Amino acid sequence: MTAPDATSSAGTDAPATSWRDSLAVYLQPRVLIVLFLGFSSGLPLALSGSTLLVWMREAGVDLKTIGLFALVGTPYTLKFLWAPLVDALHVPLFTRAFGRRRGWLLFSQILLIVAILLLAMTDPARSPFYVALGALLVATTSSTQDIVVDAFRVESLPESEQAAGMAAYVAAYRIGMLVSTAGALFIVSGFESTGITRSAAWMWGYVVMASMVLIGTITALVATEPEQSKRAEAATHEETAFTRVLHAAIGAFSEFLSRKDAIAALAFVVLFKFTDAFSGTMTAPFVIDLGFTRNDYAAIVKGVGLAATLIGGFAGGFVARRYSLATSLCIGGVVQALANLTFSWLAVVGTSQWALALAICAENFTSAIGTVIFVAYLSALCQNPLHTATQYALLTALAAVGRTYLSSGAGFVAAATGWPLFFVICVLVAIPSLVLLVWLQRRGHFDALGPVRV
Repeated sequence: MTAPDATSSAGTDAPATSWRDSLAVYLQPRVLIVLFLGFSSGLPLALSGSTLLVWMREAGVDLKTIGLFALVGTPYTLKFLWAPLVDALHVPLFTRAFGRRRGWLLFSQILLIVAILLLAMTDPARSPFYVALGALLVATTSSTQDIVVDAFRVESLPESEQAAGMAAYVAAYRIGMLVSTAGALFIVSGFESTGITRSAAWMWGYVVMASMVLIGTITALVATEPEQSKRAEAATHEETAFTRVLHAAIGAFSEFLSRKDAIAALAFVVLFKFTDAFSGTMTAPFVIDLGFTRNDYAAIVKGVGLAATLIGGFAGGFVARRYSLATSLCIGGVVQALANLTFSWLAVVGTSQWALALAICAENFTSAIGTVIFVAYLSALCQNPLHTATQYALLTALAAVGRTYLSSGAGFVAAATGWPLFFVICVLVAIPSLVLLVWLQRRGHFDALGPVRV
């Protein structure tokens, strides 16, 4: 990563920064570039997910088929498998004209636009297979864009802007998701109100979503190639494509595993967000069980909850700039765990909209703080520009293990304990990650990352 401009290490507290300095960093050109790229990354997710499922249900597709469409999200969890190609291969014409990262970024965005347009031309009622194929193409091109954006963000931002860049990225990502869910549904309704058929309205709604990817494309054109990427390109320009891919794949894994306490660090990556994943799996059933309607839940989560997430993201950026990386991770880990107690309180209070809003706000706010700081840590682990994309994709895949697999037993725990005690247990499952954090800090893990001032 770029040389830091501060003298404090990752293991000691950094000098405190003022609110003015903490806010000013969000106006830095590099951070603004990352913000718009975050929007471009968040936009496609729902187009092959929740928004598509609404379209399919309105078209009369049966629930069993709709359920199988969860599998089209597989590329997001397996993207680390082709991340070495993104790290090592050149895109004809694009790499020469725009550089290593920007070339891949523009190429993936063009493919993403084409994939969304192809999905727009399908008919869920007549050809679910082609809908699945189109959705899979959208997910694959979208996850490829994510690989490049993550690498671009890590390599282009200096250490002093990493957390701010991640906060901006998270906020814009959520806005992109909101545009492709609620925004897309409003657009489809608007087209349908003009008198065209429902299928045509959905087609044009997806066409509009495809055009919004151009926001990321314009951003990529305005951006400049990261200096780290230029140096990495110069260092490997004489190697063959096969050699570069091999070095990216093997080097990304071997370099990380050769570090001191690598296994413990990987375990920490898996467990840090486990408290969120364990409770998040059961949040919706819990709210319905209390007697809230789907509209109550949707309105609070999409409205008040989104606002809390955005504010929490920027608060996380402030915390990470004000304190050392280890201290920031401790703060984020503790607050995101304790927020689960608001749901235990809600279980006692019962059906109260203001209590639900408070609980959702607390959970979203603290979760966003933890997310921003955690991803700043993941970024600090990816220090070699030869395979930034591969390492980051691998780490995010490991971070998803808690959400995808470890939290699968949450329903059994909730059924056995009842809701108030379940959310207390959600607090307790955070303890292993906090113990690992203290152990890694004492072992000098954060000092080994270099003089990081996040």
